[in-house]
Amino acid sequence: MLRSPEPAFGVMRIATWNVNSVRTRLDQITAWLERERPDVLCLQETKVADELFPRQAFEALGYQLAISGQKAYNGVAIASLLPLDDVQIGFDALLGSDGSTLSEQKRVISALIEGIRVLNLYVPNGSALSSEKYTYKLAWLACLERYLAQQEQQGDPLCMVGDFNIGPEARDLHDPERLSGTIMASDAEREALKRVLGDRMADAFRLFEAGSGHWSWWDYRTGAWETGRGWRIDHIYLDEQLQQCATGCVIHKEQRGNVQPSDHAPVVVNLAWPGDEAIWE
Repeated sequence: MLRSPEPAFGVMRIATWNVNSVRTRLDQITAWLERERPDVLCLQETKVADELFPRQAFEALGYQLAISGQKAYNGVAIASLLPLDDVQIGFDALLGSDGSTLSEQKRVISALIEGIRVLNLYVPNGSALSSEKYTYKLAWLACLERYLAQQEQQGDPLCMVGDFNIGPEARDLHDPERLSGTIMASDAEREALKRVLGDRMADAFRLFEAGSGHWSWWDYRTGAWETGRGWRIDHIYLDEQLQQCATGCVIHKEQRGNVQPSDHAPVVVNLAWPGDEAIWE
């Protein structure tokens, strides 16, 4: 392939998907990767220790990996067709001892990809408003706010993706009158997320779609998929520079209709990005 003396713009596709066990869902993930070929796929809830992660299946498709996992719970990973540079794992990568306790659960990983800092998060669910896990979630989000302040000082364009376990607004819930104020839609969670985003980050999906009825998660326990009762809790956030590069953002909801699927669907953003002296296809 010929190279241009000037960086040529093309489409860089970054995806996020809570797969709810990478080994259980491996065939579905690899089939989707073969068909869609995103440049980057960020995974949450991989639920596997690093030494047992199914690397070979991803590498056979041309994907490099950065992983941070633990047995049976949590776990995040980045799979990329492009070089992964400066991989950072956990809050303590930037916050030191200030983030070490909240880094014990494997929920944070980032890498520099073609000049973009891709930050992959699995935000705690919180369980219930009366739960200690809810208090932990709010503390975790406060730590994320401090972490992003440090990240901004590095100066890299930022794409932050993941399962945020928060429906930011009424239009992100199938029944906002009943669900607003409950776990994943409480005022405290929503305000914490707003503080994390500040004025710098914007929801990529909402750059292109203002309406309701677009879900990324359907609860296994309530027959939510069959009745269309979902939430939009899987998000992609872009800083001001990348907002200008975004050309589309889509939820691949059909994946929720698979046999034994994850309860989440992939979300993909398209960016017009020059990369590092590369011709994009």
